[in-house]
Amino acid sequence: MELDLDLRSRRVLIVGRFHESRRAIARYLAAEATVYLASPTPASKSGRLQVVDYPTNAGEWADIVSAVDLVVAVDIDKKADALLTAACTARRTWLSREPATAAAEIGRVTLIGGGPGDEGLFTLAGKAALREADVVYYDRLAPHGQLDRWAPGAELVDVGKKPGHHAVPQDQIERMLVASALDGQNVVRLKGGDPFVFGRGGEEVIACREAGVPVVVIPGVTSAIAVPGAVGIPVTHRNVSHLVTIVSGHAPLEERELAHLAGLGGTIVVLMGVSNLPHLAAGLARHGMAPGMPIAIIERGFSTNQRTTIADIDTIVPVATAVGAQSPAVLVIGEVVALSGHAAIDLAELAETSAHAAG
Repeated sequence: MELDLDLRSRRVLIVGRFHESRRAIARYLAAEATVYLASPTPASKSGRLQVVDYPTNAGEWADIVSAVDLVVAVDIDKKADALLTAACTARRTWLSREPATAAAEIGRVTLIGGGPGDEGLFTLAGKAALREADVVYYDRLAPHGQLDRWAPGAELVDVGKKPGHHAVPQDQIERMLVASALDGQNVVRLKGGDPFVFGRGGEEVIACREAGVPVVVIPGVTSAIAVPGAVGIPVTHRNVSHLVTIVSGHAPLEERELAHLAGLGGTIVVLMGVSNLPHLAAGLARHGMAPGMPIAIIERGFSTNQRTTIADIDTIVPVATAVGAQSPAVLVIGEVVALSGHAAIDLAELAETSAHAAG
């Protein structure tokens, strides 16, 4: 017989060790129940899971089961089971028993690309992997607002990086991934965009392989393509651009790199490039890029305060300064920018408007 119970907002007490109970915890959290864990071993709160004291006598068992709608026992010892059964019988609280989740000798690591920030662009495969996670290491730009629901019962660890500041160094992140997997856990590494497009995913895959840890990659929608598309800029277009070059702008480009980019043609997409925009614009102009070449700065793509600024390569720096352009942003350089329908900002008009506002 199969029962289909609506557990939304119901209070469910799970009794057992956290690691052995993690699948039951995840299942009841996914059912939108309010889940409590009473563990005979230390356990820390994780996401929406609430950890309560483990009862030690009949009175404490009676008190705790009377406060919930359902009790789930996961592989507890005979003494505790007898006290729990008696308390549930006396208080007429439903009691269910489930086997412990098997602990693998070695877990696995799944690298997931979270896309450009819009939760609707997060892949089904990524969400499926999160449902099986024991621990999630996530970045600042990854879609993490719903992680307590997407990864119910998992430990959530913020290893986010900001421009110029890495709260957790990359080599330490790699050690954490490996250590968790070697401890038998299903590990998810959640990154923004695609993990192999300037996401250092390759380094994390190599670290896992060298440690003998199984690792798989679930690609994500990269902001290099999606963010320009969101504002109507196709990175390729027939008779306009038949190639696209994606560049990391977090560090200044060398002269030979600037020369190659200026002479290559097509579309140039620069990620993390706002801080080095003056160097980039001057270098491309110095190596022969036409002064009227359009460039777009798309800030905070897919957010509610997304903003697009368009100018020419020779005016983009003062325009960007005037409008206060900031990271995170995607830069698009090329004739395809003109296809967006956005008007370029005239520097003289911008200066006149600013002066009028100041007056």
